[in-house]
Amino acid sequence: MRKPFLNHLFKSGLVVCFSIHTLFAQTENDYTFNRKSAAPIDFQLAAETATKAVVHVKVSTSAKTVYAQNPFGNGFFEQFFGQQYILPPQSGSGSGVLIDQNGHIVTNYHVIANAEKITVTLSDGTSKQAKLIGTDMATDLAVLKVEENNLSYLKFSNSDQVKLGQWVLAIGYPLNLDVTVTAGIVSAKSRNIGIHKNQQNAIESFIQTDAAVNPGNSGGALVNSNGDLVGINAAISSPTGSYAGYSYAIPSNIVKKVSADLIQYGKVQRAFLGINPKDIKTASEEEIKKYHLDEIQGVAIVGLSKNGAAEQAGLKIGDLIQAINQVKVNSVPSLLEQIARYHPKDEVEISYWRDGQSKTSTVTLKSNAETTGQKELFGASYRFLSLQEKKQYGINNGLIITDLGNGPLAQQSNIQKGFIITAINDVAIATEEQIANAINNKNFIQIAGFYPGQRGNYYYSFQINE
Repeated sequence: MRKPFLNHLFKSGLVVCFSIHTLFAQTENDYTFNRKSAAPIDFQLAAETATKAVVHVKVSTSAKTVYAQNPFGNGFFEQFFGQQYILPPQSGSGSGVLIDQNGHIVTNYHVIANAEKITVTLSDGTSKQAKLIGTDMATDLAVLKVEENNLSYLKFSNSDQVKLGQWVLAIGYPLNLDVTVTAGIVSAKSRNIGIHKNQQNAIESFIQTDAAVNPGNSGGALVNSNGDLVGINAAISSPTGSYAGYSYAIPSNIVKKVSADLIQYGKVQRAFLGINPKDIKTASEEEIKKYHLDEIQGVAIVGLSKNGAAEQAGLKIGDLIQAINQVKVNSVPSLLEQIARYHPKDEVEISYWRDGQSKTSTVTLKSNAETTGQKELFGASYRFLSLQEKKQYGINNGLIITDLGNGPLAQQSNIQKGFIITAINDVAIATEEQIANAINNKNFIQIAGFYPGQRGNYYYSFQINE
């Protein structure tokens, strides 16, 4: 399923799924030292408990007749557009984790993306149809639900307390095998591997382990020696598509917040600090010197959103953020991970360094709309065109899609980010009131517009719930 996406990941050396672990022999001296200094770890109880709460997720789509559309340019391939072709049935599988006794299951978004039918097999072999509760592409998470009560489930641990070298278990259904348990250690935290670099507001702050995971482990559990949930397995780094030494899990603190939002609201209530952060790994030599990134641990503020949460709390460009609510941050991924667990209007204490002094400020976080002025339409983010943009394109009205999201617009059309909508259901769009009037009591939607730099107008049609 989703072969083009996977092929892209294979080529980049990053694979969304998981593999098997080998413990290398130690020297005699190392073995003697470890034997004296550390008690052996027994995962039997953790494995027995956790495997009952990890499920096999199977997805499928039926054959479809689709029409080729070309939103970009002309040329040789233009002759094929408008023709129909058959997309054959597709299927795939992954893993999931029960997070309460009422049947709510967390898995990866990429496991269930575009699925028409989702089947969950519980640890006792019972198969049930699952309902999709909500998805969040930015964190690659989704929540499913099966109609069953009194199920075994995993408790969330505090992923902030995970330590390097700590033993963990990866549990899932790799390669369509039955439930499989592998062991490893935490080898890094707050790891950004660039797997969601094209996704707006993406949060990558993975727990890296050498526990073996392979395709099919995606959405499965990473647990500690007590059997508590440390993270949701999401990716491997591999040149071949199979396990090659390292796997990556979404921290449990992010999973807990995102899943709770999806269950309660149907979408994530994401908070924003309103800064452009920079750490030493991505900074230029000039920035390192300017913001003293090689001297003081922290994340530099190199830009502020106007009227954003940070600016209103008195933070300035050049400040180095060192902690969020007393949790240290020393990289952009670790900072984003901390902010990701809060909601708009939550207050957080920011510790930062300015002019040779350590300072603290209380910041009231904001939503993305409050921070950037962006709004949402059919699941996509948009903003109205500025006066200068209208003059540039020679139009009097319109809005631009800034992020496709995962709503009906993205799911039912091949519209691209950057499309400028000029009309909805033949109503010219220049205000929110006009949008509301155009879609009022409508189930079938047609939007019209154009792509900057491309010739001609384009039309997209889709359905929304009444």
